[in-house]
Amino acid sequence: MLQVNFIRQNPDLVKERLAVRNFPKIDLVDTLLSIDDQVRKLKTATESIQATMNAASKEIGMLMGKGDKDAAESKKQEVASLKSEFSEKSVQLNELEAEFNKYLLMLPNLPHSSVPKGKSAEDNEVVREGGKMPVLSASAKPHWELIKDHKLIDFEIGAKLAGSGFPVYTGKGAKLQRALIQFFLDYNTDAGYTEFIPPLMVNEATAYGTGQLPDKEGQMYHVTEDGLYLIPTAEVPVTNVFSNEIVKESDMPVKMTAYTPCFRREAGSFGSDVRGLNRVHQFDKVEIIQLVHPDKSYGVLEEMVQHVEKLLHALELPYRILRLCGGDMGFTSALTYDFEVYSAAQNKWLEVSSVSNFETFQTNRMKIRYKDDSGKTQLLHSLNGSSLALPRIVAALLENNQTDSGISLPKVLHQYFGATSI
Repeated sequence: MLQVNFIRQNPDLVKERLAVRNFPKIDLVDTLLSIDDQVRKLKTATESIQATMNAASKEIGMLMGKGDKDAAESKKQEVASLKSEFSEKSVQLNELEAEFNKYLLMLPNLPHSSVPKGKSAEDNEVVREGGKMPVLSASAKPHWELIKDHKLIDFEIGAKLAGSGFPVYTGKGAKLQRALIQFFLDYNTDAGYTEFIPPLMVNEATAYGTGQLPDKEGQMYHVTEDGLYLIPTAEVPVTNVFSNEIVKESDMPVKMTAYTPCFRREAGSFGSDVRGLNRVHQFDKVEIIQLVHPDKSYGVLEEMVQHVEKLLHALELPYRILRLCGGDMGFTSALTYDFEVYSAAQNKWLEVSSVSNFETFQTNRMKIRYKDDSGKTQLLHSLNGSSLALPRIVAALLENNQTDSGISLPKVLHQYFGATSI
C-alpha cells in the first residue's frame, strides 16, 4: 500500500509512475487527495468540538460548585448540542475514511525508475541469457508424453481425486520432486537463509499484508467456513512472520526460505499454455524472502537475481532474465525480474521465477519497521523470489535431457536423486 504522505507530497510523480504501469484509473489520485482534504478538515472540526466539550464539562463542575445551577444547566444544554454535532461529524468522518481506504487499496505500487514502458509481456526487456541450448532429435517428445512413458506423473488420477491441474507424482517422479526441493533448500540455507515451514492456509489479514487481498481474491482458494485462504506462495505466510514487529538493526537483513505446496485457481487459463506441467492448480515451490534497510534493497535485489541465476547454472538449463515492463508487473512490485528456461521440445520459454522488490508497499500493510539512527520508526523494504518453482523446471529438465536410453540428470542432482538418469 502506498504511503499517504508520499501521495500528498508528490501527486504528479505518483500519476507519472502509474502511467508507466498503464494504470487505467489515474484520476483516483485526485479523488484520494480530495477525500483526504475532507477527512483532515473533519478531523480538525471534531477535535475542536471535543476540546470545547471538555472545557464546557469542566465549567459545569465549577458552576455547580459555586451553586450557579442555572448557568450550569445552560452549559449542559450546550454540551448536549455539541455531542449531537460531534456524533454527526464522527459518522461522516468514518464514512469518508472508509471510502479513502477503499480507493487507496486500488492503487498498485509505483514502478521503479528503471522499469521500461510497455503494455504486455512482449515489451519486457531481456537483460541477459545463459546456458547452452540443447539439440534434440526429430523424435523428441514434450514432457507430457515423457512423464507417461516413464510413469512419473499421473494427471488422470489427479483429476479423479481433485480435478484437472492437480498432478499425482509417482515413483521416480516423486523422487525427482524431493531431490529438487532438498537441493533448493540446501542451496538457500548455505547462502544464509533461515528455513521456515509455514501454515498452508492463512487468514484474511495475512493475505492482505502481502497484497493478495483484495487484488487476487478470485485467484485464491477460499475456505469460506473458517475464513481462510490456501496460500498461492510461501511469500504470504513467511513475510508476515514479522508483521507488526520492529526489527532490530542487528537482525538485518532478515533472510528466509521455505518450501510449500502452492495453490492457485488460475481462472481463465486455457490452451497449450496449460498443457502438462505448464500450468497447474497445485505445485511445489521454494521461496526466498528478505527484509532489508531501504538504502540496501536494490543491491539486495541484484544479489537475489544472481542467487537464482546460479541455481539455473547448476541445473544446466538455458535461461534468460527479463526486466518486466510497467504493463506486465504484478500489483505489489516496484521492480521485477522474471527468469525463463527454454523448453526444447515445446520450443518455448517457460517462466520459473520472479524476483521482486516491493519497497515499502507490503511492509506498510504489515507494519514491519525498524528504528533509524535518530530513533525514528521507519518501514523496511521487502523482497522475494522463487528459488525455484518446480513444475516448469521439471518440464524443461525432462525435455532438454531426453535421450534414446532415458532422461539424464544434471550432475548437481545425482547425490539427491541417487542416480544419474531416469
